[in-house]
Amino acid sequence: MPLHLVRNDITRMACDAIVNPTNPMLLATGGTDAAVHRAAGPEMDAFCSVHAECAVGSAICTPGFRLPCRYVFHAVSPVWNGGDRHEAELLAGCYQACFALAEQYHCSSVAFPVIAAGTNGFPKALALQIAMREISAYLLQRDMTIYLLVYDREIFRIGKRIYTDIEEYIDDHYAEALSESFLTEAQKSASMPMAGSTLRPKNARRPRPPQSSIPSMPHPPFAEDAAALCKTDALEERLKHLDESFSQTLLRRIDERGMKDSECYKRANVDRKLFSKIRSDPHYRPSKPTVLAFAIALELSMEDTGDLLRKAGYALSHSNKSDVIIEYFIQTRNYDIFEINEALFYYDQVPLGG
Repeated sequence: MPLHLVRNDITRMACDAIVNPTNPMLLATGGTDAAVHRAAGPEMDAFCSVHAECAVGSAICTPGFRLPCRYVFHAVSPVWNGGDRHEAELLAGCYQACFALAEQYHCSSVAFPVIAAGTNGFPKALALQIAMREISAYLLQRDMTIYLLVYDREIFRIGKRIYTDIEEYIDDHYAEALSESFLTEAQKSASMPMAGSTLRPKNARRPRPPQSSIPSMPHPPFAEDAAALCKTDALEERLKHLDESFSQTLLRRIDERGMKDSECYKRANVDRKLFSKIRSDPHYRPSKPTVLAFAIALELSMEDTGDLLRKAGYALSHSNKSDVIIEYFIQTRNYDIFEINEALFYYDQVPLGG
């Protein structure tokens, strides 16, 4: 865990393995396949020429050679022929074959392109949908870091209705908050005098006389010390009755939901090591995207999400596009962390968890 959506050149990914979409003869004919062979060097061509061929929907492993990864999983992806020749099932098989290779070669991190979305002519939205479905299903059962490389934002137009709804929600909330903020700043500017002006703002108080002209009165002995002591005692008393910390609140809510820890952090798209830190340290202060990821995993209401955020020192704001998008998903009770991250990625916002 978890899944990272990134924009990068797959030949530069320094992870255990990268996935190379290819053809049954393992020939580098173009696209990502040609780029991977070119970066790996002539050794890759020589190796593949000996080990060809491979069935559609399956994958084989080769060394990374000159690439920064240890292995390359060559996945033989289907060519789109209208969708009535089991193309979707064969594409899903490519991901499943790569997961099997990752386990066989003890990989903890794998980088995927959106297989078949390029030269093989697969509809991009469908190719991404299959990728997200297979990867998310696998990560709910296994611990692994997976990178999905996406080059084209338009590939996220899986459901036009949901993106239309998000656009409308952003227009109704985010734009309105920005307008109010802009008006407030404009009003402040309008109330300030111009440079060099001697005019005082309306209702401004007259200057006070110099302090030296005001006679000083002696304080009663020890009065300041007594006041400070009272304040200290009150503060100490308050510090004895602090609210639950974020960590304590999170663990309590996991128990109330009847969840296992592993189920919660996987649904939050959060790494097991990070969850261990949160569990072991009652005062651990996570990032805001991590807090929101757990709120999504626990399927919290807006009110409970706000409470969880406050425990970590954060709040949702309509002047933050990311917050507005997340609020939309909570309001519509859509708690699919991967679909939420697709939307955040599309709008150039930081994804949750990770």
